[in-house]
Amino acid sequence: MSLQIYNTLARAKQAFVPATPGYVGIYVCGPTVYSDPHLGHARGPIVYDVLRRWLRYRGYRVRFVSNITDVGHLTDDADEGEDKILRRARLERLEPMEVAEKYMWSFFDELLALNILRPDITPRAAGHIPEQIELAETLIQRGHAYEANGSVYFRVRSWPPFGKLSNRDIEDQEAGARVEVREEKEDPRDFALWKKAEPEHIMRWNSPWGAGFPGWHIECSAMSLKYLGDGFDIHAGGVDLQFPHHEAEIAQAEAAGHPFARYWIHHYHVLLNGQKMAKSTGNLVSLAELRARHEPMFIRFYLLNSHYRSVLDFTSEGLEAAQNGYLRLLNAYREVHRLIPTAPGGKHPGLEGAIEVLEREFAEALDDDLNTPQAIAAFFNFVTALNKALAERPGRESLVRAEKVFAELGEGVLGLFPVRVRENQLGPALLEGLVKLLLDVREEARRNRNFAISDHIRDRLTELGVSVEDTREGPKWKVDV
Repeated sequence: MSLQIYNTLARAKQAFVPATPGYVGIYVCGPTVYSDPHLGHARGPIVYDVLRRWLRYRGYRVRFVSNITDVGHLTDDADEGEDKILRRARLERLEPMEVAEKYMWSFFDELLALNILRPDITPRAAGHIPEQIELAETLIQRGHAYEANGSVYFRVRSWPPFGKLSNRDIEDQEAGARVEVREEKEDPRDFALWKKAEPEHIMRWNSPWGAGFPGWHIECSAMSLKYLGDGFDIHAGGVDLQFPHHEAEIAQAEAAGHPFARYWIHHYHVLLNGQKMAKSTGNLVSLAELRARHEPMFIRFYLLNSHYRSVLDFTSEGLEAAQNGYLRLLNAYREVHRLIPTAPGGKHPGLEGAIEVLEREFAEALDDDLNTPQAIAAFFNFVTALNKALAERPGRESLVRAEKVFAELGEGVLGLFPVRVRENQLGPALLEGLVKLLLDVREEARRNRNFAISDHIRDRLTELGVSVEDTREGPKWKVDV
């Protein structure tokens, strides 16, 4: 079975056939970096990380491009309002690029903790102003854009296919539904390619139309075409970007004479209390907050346990269940590794058969529109068969093959078992939890006047490099360097 992808443009699953045999170009809309990332921001990067890993496992060479928006994204997500980064800069009394740097690295740190591979290219909008101006000039020359009062707008009525991604008829699109329409536009539906900068606007660049800054939509068109070329394979992002952002991207590129992305993939939202997680509403759980209490691989496993085209409603109970499931797989992986050196030679027919079933079911799941929950279910079925085989002391050859399938599929494709976790290097959240558990036991022993046990716990922690200080507020601890 070949990889089947649900292509939003076709509104159907389609067999994936790259434009260039053996090579895949992927563009993913990255974040607007004006605050710390929350759980919802992790879903897309994890999903597309698995897509990238799976394609590489299948033998493709992949160029993965994901941008950073550091200018041009206004507070109403259209042509009005204040630049989101400029607004944050004013609140924090920083330069706008200081804000972009601060939160870009915060985002990168969270991706690294979740074992997400870095993009091959991470273009920044502010670093590609000439490409955006050139694209706007081409659209003006072709009659698809016009200048008005120092701003440049895309002439939507000049491009009849506009709306094909979101399946919206141009005549049915209600103008000004979200914001007051600017009088300088020829048509309320037109959107900005370049915005005139008012005198007080400090994020500004020179252009043929005067000082200004790029519109949000044109950034991704320019950057994806620059690094992936005409007719690249896959464009991905959140379902909320489908209209108007992705719709505008297509119109800008194609009206300028560039064939654009052939497959469009959209992941759905993570909810909290039944509502979409969003910076604008404050209805969110930050990734930093979650990582303070949970091993990051529990978070990755939790997100992969639901299909990317289904809405996920976050609950603490769901994350706890994911933790237990993850540890079951991890412990099986570790046990296989532990047994290999002392195992007798030979193969185990039952284990060999279970490995073959896992490889087949795993491939079928991921080839079916990246069905990660089904791929994980295949791993659980495998572990059940594995535990049965381990009771019969399987031969070394089968154990080595079992370890390889954990490494190649569990870590290489799903990204679930990095070396740090496999080798039992505790993450900060897990270390803190274990020390707290021991100190709770120690406090219970002290209340029961069982000082032998309480002293033993303290002495053993000291030997391990954890010093404990008893205070009026309770025990405090630190790791001695």
